[in-house]
Amino acid sequence: MEIEVIAFKRDAQGSSASRRLRHAGKVPGIVYGGSAAPMQIELDHNALYHALRKEAFHASVLTLSVDGNRESVLLRDTQWHPYKQQVLHVDFQRVDKDHKIHVKVPLHFLNAEIAPGVKLGGGKPHHIVNELDVECFPGSLPEFIEVDMGKLEVGHSIHANDLKLPAGVELVAHLKAENPAVAAISAPKGGGAEEAPAAPAA
Repeated sequence: MEIEVIAFKRDAQGSSASRRLRHAGKVPGIVYGGSAAPMQIELDHNALYHALRKEAFHASVLTLSVDGNRESVLLRDTQWHPYKQQVLHVDFQRVDKDHKIHVKVPLHFLNAEIAPGVKLGGGKPHHIVNELDVECFPGSLPEFIEVDMGKLEVGHSIHANDLKLPAGVELVAHLKAENPAVAAISAPKGGGAEEAPAAPAA
């Protein structure tokens, strides 16, 4: 699914120019990376605000159209007003289809309600992390990674290296080494596997 972002080149710079843009319902931004020079842009606030509410916008290669010129980018940073629902600034990074990218991809948790630890053991499912850093070529970037909790018992967990990743997608090196838990099922309150008495030593 292609997501297109419409923007326009911005000539006026500085904090006063940015304030004028925001009062006019626009958001200042920047595009950087690749062989081209960084470019200051402006975007429609309402269109960007609604796009940012969609999960896929944060973990997809976007098509940025600036005055009709299209290029592939990733959303890299968004600055928000401290208490208003207002986007203050946005950063995009150019991507090259022939170079790998590092991106945080959201996790989708499946089948927790049918896991033995929940259905039979009365345990409670926990989502320990909601996204993971992956490395891949832009054309292989998934919108999300599935975490199937359907076989988990009470007190057991799923780790990053247990996940089935789409073809061409790998965890970044430090995650492979650390192998953090991403989901678990804890014992019910007042008892369970974690509070069972230890077996006597042989």
